[in-house]
Amino acid sequence: MASNRRRSHGARGCGRLAGGIPFDTTIVFPLDYAMSTSSGASTSTSSDLEVREVVKRFGDLVAVNDVSFAVEEGSFFSILGPSGCGKTTLMRMIAGFLHPDTGDILIKDRSVLGVPPNRRPANMVFQHLALFPMMTVARNIGYGLRRRGVAKAEIRRRVAEILERVGLAGSEEKRVNELSGGQKQRVAIARCLVLDPALLLLDEPLGALDLKLREQMKIELKQLQAQIGTTFVYITHDQSEALVMSDHVAVMNHGRFEQVGTPQALYYEPRTAFVAAFVGNSNCWRGTLARIENGVAQVAGETPMPLVARAGETLGEGAPVEVFVRPEAIAIAEAADGLHGLENQFAGVVESLLFDGGNSTALIRETHSKTEVTVALPHTGQFAGLGPGAAVSIGWAADQARCLAAGNRAGSAGSAGSGGSGVSAAEAP
Repeated sequence: MASNRRRSHGARGCGRLAGGIPFDTTIVFPLDYAMSTSSGASTSTSSDLEVREVVKRFGDLVAVNDVSFAVEEGSFFSILGPSGCGKTTLMRMIAGFLHPDTGDILIKDRSVLGVPPNRRPANMVFQHLALFPMMTVARNIGYGLRRRGVAKAEIRRRVAEILERVGLAGSEEKRVNELSGGQKQRVAIARCLVLDPALLLLDEPLGALDLKLREQMKIELKQLQAQIGTTFVYITHDQSEALVMSDHVAVMNHGRFEQVGTPQALYYEPRTAFVAAFVGNSNCWRGTLARIENGVAQVAGETPMPLVARAGETLGEGAPVEVFVRPEAIAIAEAADGLHGLENQFAGVVESLLFDGGNSTALIRETHSKTEVTVALPHTGQFAGLGPGAAVSIGWAADQARCLAAGNRAGSAGSAGSGGSGVSAAEAP
C-alpha cells in the first residue's frame, strides 16, 4: 500500500525478545516486491535465487570469494561448512544486511543490489527465533501483515490458514512461553511464510535445540517445505541436517564453494579431499600416486598400507594424494577367504568396539602397519560376539575407495580412522 512505503517496517522497543534478542533488534518483513529489473540483470532461468560472482572482503580477509550458484524454484538448498567459512556472510548478503563488494544477487530474476532487507521478497528465520513474548501466537504470526496494513479479517484468515499448514491449528491464543521448542520453531517459520516470500532464509535455526528435538525438526522441516513449496535456503555446519533435508547442498570452505550437488553426489562422488572428509565419516590415508590404469589408482609411499582406489580426477604419477574409504564400505570377516574378490585386503586385530545399536563400529589395528581402521559392523548381529583382541580380516573393493589430490582441510578435525594422518567428516569447531 502506498501509505506504507516510507513506514519503518521493524519491531522496536525496550526489553528483550524470546530467545534473549534485544527489542531494539529490527525484525524485517518485506513489502510487496515492486521494482524495475536492473540493466543487464535479467535472466531466462526459473531460479528463485541466483548469485553471480559475489565477493565480500573485511579488510584483508576475503570472507566470500567469487561465489556463483542458482537455487531452483521450490527447492531446499543448504550451504554447509565449518565455522568461519563465509556461509553466514553469504546469507546476510542475500538477505540484504550486507552488501557485496562485487558481483550480483538476483531474486526472481531481478537484481536486489541496493534493495533494503524490508523490500526484498525474502524472510529470515534466525537461530534464536526472535518471537515476541508479550504477544500471542496469532499476533506474532500476524505482525508483518499488520505492518503492511492488511485488514484484520484477512489477517485472521491467513494466520489460521498458515497455522493449520504448520500443524498448529487452534493455537492462536497461546503465549510463546506456553510452547515447546519445536512449536516455537514452527511459529517462527509461520510468521515468515504468512507473508508469502519467494525465499525463506534459515540461519542455523535448529542450533539451540536439544539433540532429540533437532532430529525431529529435521524431518518436520523437510516435510513442511515439500508441502508448502516455498524455496528454502538453509545454512548449517551440521552435515546431517544438510544431507537429510536438502535437494542440493553447497559445501563451503575458505569463502568458496568446493562442490555443489545432491546429498548423494556429495557423499558418494566427492570431487575434493575437503568434501570427502567433511561430508560423512571416512577413513583417510595420505600417500603418493604410483600409477593409474583404467581409472584405478595404486597408492604407496606415505601410506602405511598399499592401496588400490578409484581415481577421482586426473592425477600425475608421484602426486601427493589422499585415499578415502567409508566405514560402511569395509567388509569384515573371521578369515581372508571371506573377502573373495576385494582388491584391498588386510589382516588385523580388534582394538575396541563402539556399540551404538545399528551404528556400531569396530576399531581394527592392521597387523603390519599398525594403522587403525574404523569399520561399521553389519546390522545383522553377525559380529555381536566380537571382542577386543580378536583376529579378523578386513577388505574393500577399489571402487569403494576414492583417490583425490591432497588438500588443505583446516576446517576438519579427527578422522574415522587415519593412522594419525587423516581427517574426519565431523563438524568443525
